[in-house]
Amino acid sequence: QVQLVESGGGLVQAGGSLRLSCAASGRTFSTTTMGWFRLAPGKEREFVAAISWSGGSTYYADSVKGRFTISRDNAKNTVYLQMNSLKPEDTAVYYCTATGRSFALRLQSGINPEDYDYWGQGTQVTVSS
Repeated sequence: QVQLVESGGGLVQAGGSLRLSCAASGRTFSTTTMGWFRLAPGKEREFVAAISWSGGSTYYADSVKGRFTISRDNAKNTVYLQMNSLKPEDTAVYYCTATGRSFALRLQSGINPEDYDYWGQGTQVTVSS
């Protein structure tokens, strides 16, 4: 089993920045691919970003491309999501995910919720206008 704990959410004004962190524990060799999804009220869960084990492959949803950056520090078993130029429509609960499988992220593989085995409890991000 892998336990994922997110932190870093909060309230920010539009145009501001937040950095989310997700610390993994347990069977961390099962975190080959890690990602972030978000869930906004009245909407379906949405893919945000994913990253390979080495960090050399990443993929972003079009809605966040150019504003968000995913990265990871395997020595700390932690994945990060740097969110800049935040918009009110980014308001959601953000969930960290992990799986022991690898994906061809740039071919849009590994961007569905069912691709992931482990989920964090979520952290709220609220962007005010």
